[in-house]
Amino acid sequence: MSPDDSQRLCLDPDGGVPRLLEIMRRLRDPETGCPWDIEQDFATIAPYTIEEAHEVADAIERKAWGELKGELGDLLFQTVYHAQMAEEAGHFAFADVVRAISDKMIARHPHVFGDESRDKTAEEQTRDWERVKAAERAEGPARGTLDGVALGLPALLRALKLQNRAARVGFDWPSTDEVLDKIVEEARELVEARTTMSAAETFEEFGDLLFVVANLARHLKIDPEAALRAANAKFTRRFAAIEAALALRGKRPEDSDLAEMDALWNAAKAREKAEA
Repeated sequence: MSPDDSQRLCLDPDGGVPRLLEIMRRLRDPETGCPWDIEQDFATIAPYTIEEAHEVADAIERKAWGELKGELGDLLFQTVYHAQMAEEAGHFAFADVVRAISDKMIARHPHVFGDESRDKTAEEQTRDWERVKAAERAEGPARGTLDGVALGLPALLRALKLQNRAARVGFDWPSTDEVLDKIVEEARELVEARTTMSAAETFEEFGDLLFVVANLARHLKIDPEAALRAANAKFTRRFAAIEAALALRGKRPEDSDLAEMDALWNAAKAREKAEA
C-alpha cells in the first residue's frame, strides 16, 4: 500500500477493520510510527489488555451502554495490537486470529452449524461445550488436568477454573455442606495464625480461605468476580451516602468517628432495603 493510500484509509471514517489494522501498522512503523508504541512488547501491553477487559465488564455492570461502545473498541484495539506484534515477529497475523476463533466457534456449536439437535437446555449445551473442549485438549500434547488455565486471569476467576477442572475428574466436595465446614476450618486457622504464626504463614492461611470461598461460589453457581464487584459497588454507594450525610452536618469523614459513620451506614442500608 502506498503512503497516500495508507493515509486515505487511516482518515476514512468508513474504513472498518482494515482502517484499524492500518492505523496499528502505522503506529508501529519503526521509522514513522509513535515512539511509545514502537517500544512496546507483548509483556508491556498485556496489563492494558486485562485492564480494558475489566473496563468492559464495569460498563456492563453499570449498564453504561453509551460507554460500552468505546470500551469494546479499546478491547478490540488490544487484540489488534497483539496481532500486529505477532505479525512483526513472524508468529501469525490478525487474519489468523479471526480464522482460529471462527473455526473454534463452528466446531464447538455443532447444534447450530452441524447436524446435532438444538433441542437441549442451556445446561446440556454447556456440558456439550465442555466435552468438545476436552476432546480438543485430548488431541493436543499430553497435559495435566490443570494445565492451560491462564496465569493472568483474576485470582478469583482462576481459582474457579482450577476447581472446575479438578471437579471434572472427581476431585470435589459432594455438596455445599462440606465447603461451608471447610470455610469454618480455614477461618479458625486464620484466627490462630494471626497470633501464633509468621506473616508468611498468615498470608498463606488467608489465601486458603479465599480459595475455599471461591469454591463455595462455584457450588452455589455464583460468579465470584461479579459478586465481589457488586459488593464493591454497594460499599461505594453506601460510603458516598455517609459522606453526603456528613456534608449536611458541615463535616467530612475525617472530622467524624466510627460510631457516627456506622450509624449513617446503617441508615443508608435501611433506606436501600426500604426502596428495594
